[in-house]
Amino acid sequence: MALTLLLFIIAGLAEIGGGYLVWLWLRESKPFWFGLSGSGILILYGIIPTLQSYPNFGRVYAAYGGIFILLAVLWGWLVDRKTPDLFDWLGAAICLIGVAVMLWAPRS
Repeated sequence: MALTLLLFIIAGLAEIGGGYLVWLWLRESKPFWFGLSGSGILILYGIIPTLQSYPNFGRVYAAYGGIFILLAVLWGWLVDRKTPDLFDWLGAAICLIGVAVMLWAPRS
């Protein structure tokens, strides 16, 4: 379980961080190497979730989506300095409950 969560966090940071660098390059006129670095990180993001031990691609990516949402809220708060409101936190919590149900619900 710890490895699953760690891989989700690493994938989320790669996706958000890579996307953020591309955003800075295209939207805020940062140097080209921001976009190039961000693109490379996004390629790594595509590889990281495949390291999961779960055999179901759709389930892994759906569960990762909930973790991504929480990480995106935290990124906005810590990097962009946009304080999340009650509904941001509530929405992220609902997503995490969904992740838990998808990954750990008993199945036959």
